[in-house]
Amino acid sequence: MIRFRIKERLADRQFATGRNVTLTELAEAIGVTRGTVSKMANQYNYNATIEIVDRLCRYFDCPVEQILEYIPDDKARRSGAGSSDGR
Repeated sequence: MIRFRIKERLADRQFATGRNVTLTELAEAIGVTRGTVSKMANQYNYNATIEIVDRLCRYFDCPVEQILEYIPDDKARRSGAGSSDGR
């Protein structure tokens, strides 16, 4: 499964700048709705386009591996994470 590391990047940005960056601010900066950013930050396996991943990399000025994390299926099952469709 793929997990977005939005919360970690926002925390890094807050530490570096000394100010809180909201999901709304991030959404406006990358040109998506706040709901989309919220889903990426809070749901496992959210299906985003490569264009959105590119915008996130540009916004956070980081490589894609700092935006996305691969979690093996067996580890995801043990942690209780997974898709909401019962897979």
